[in-house]
Amino acid sequence: MKKATIQLETLTCPSCLQKINNAVKKIDGVDTESINVLFNSSKVKLNFDDQIVTINHIENSIENLGYGVIKSTVVSK
Repeated sequence: MKKATIQLETLTCPSCLQKINNAVKKIDGVDTESINVLFNSSKVKLNFDDQIVTINHIENSIENLGYGVIKSTVVSK
């Protein structure tokens, strides 16, 4: 299991937070209990199984919603 912090471009509305949360929850390999979308700092924190899904896949899912990913930090849990 890996722990990721994904820095996004500035989120402008609380509904953005909900859209990102819902999209990330649908990705196989993401621990849905660990997802935390932080509106004020424009970050997404989550745990994921790197045997099932890559950080690139998670980033692409967020970018496909129209939210820019600035950088991601991944560490072993």
